[in-house]
Amino acid sequence: MSLNVGVREVDGVTIVDLAGRITLGDASSGKLRETVREILGKGAKKVILNLGDVSYIDSSGLGELVSTYTTASNQGAKVKLLNVQKKVQDLLQITKLYTVFDTFDNEADAVLSFS
Repeated sequence: MSLNVGVREVDGVTIVDLAGRITLGDASSGKLRETVREILGKGAKKVILNLGDVSYIDSSGLGELVSTYTTASNQGAKVKLLNVQKKVQDLLQITKLYTVFDTFDNEADAVLSFS
């Protein structure tokens, strides 16, 4: 299953809805990278990656999340994660990346966190 990406805006915050798998070998990681670069190119500074429908992330996909975070930070933008599934949450714990990303279970809380 490839990655499906949707983009919407809520109260000045760009939300990227992701569904599928973020893995090496398919176009998914490239799709995430292109989408975020496009959003940042349009001047977005507040980005939420909604991982609620992401079923699996491998190490390459995790690298894409980190790359997205770094690219945004270098451009003065912030990236936060929403609806992180248990398996992905465990992966963030194991790799200690939970200290890098702000994660939220509620979209309203995530949007308000930028205030």
